[in-house]
Amino acid sequence: MSKIISLLHHLSPLLILLFLLPHHSNADVGTASRYSPPYLPSGCYGTEASQFPSSNLFAAAGDGIWDNGAACGRQYLVRCISAEQPRTCIPDQSIQIKIVDYAATAVSQPSSAATTVVLSDKAFATIANTSATFVNIEFQQ
Repeated sequence: MSKIISLLHHLSPLLILLFLLPHHSNADVGTASRYSPPYLPSGCYGTEASQFPSSNLFAAAGDGIWDNGAACGRQYLVRCISAEQPRTCIPDQSIQIKIVDYAATAVSQPSSAATTVVLSDKAFATIANTSATFVNIEFQQ
């Protein structure tokens, strides 16, 4: 134990800090707003109602991830990480969403424009307080 302590005293503080920090994840950071029915027709699957997962955890892709329609059907793990108002995010809550629409052409308007994703009402309520118009998220495909 004394050898370890001696070694730590000789390492630079920066190296110790890097060792103690959590490991980097492969997730991206963005924003999410919400939208309400009607959800059809959608930019990915038209009027096909079977496009929606039974969990109702789905979203419309914003310009940053739309990728000329290649985002259709992609699934993302999403969690709320912060918001303007304290205690907006539901702690330790992650959801898996499916992209079913393009936010710019969605039938329903998002609660806030130009976000990374526009979550269905149920998806948004699962990770955040619904009084918020948008939240900051961490997401990973």
